[in-house]
Amino acid sequence: MSITIKYRLSVGSVSLHGVILVEEILCNVELVKDNNDFVARIQSDLGGMREYKSPNFEEVLEQLVIDLQEEFESI
Repeated sequence: MSITIKYRLSVGSVSLHGVILVEEILCNVELVKDNNDFVARIQSDLGGMREYKSPNFEEVLEQLVIDLQEEFESI
């Protein structure tokens, strides 16, 4: 059995009426549970496509967070 979660991280400017005027996509994140492995895939303009894989979900999330922190600290 495989489970996939996709998430898009973006920033935007919002008007007074709650309408997003400008949205910039920072990265796309995909989390997949495939049999006994967890896989995180990150796609961004700065870092390109990366993939982290482990049977431990916390390890995958930790690596994903570290990677994104390092990438966006430079902006």
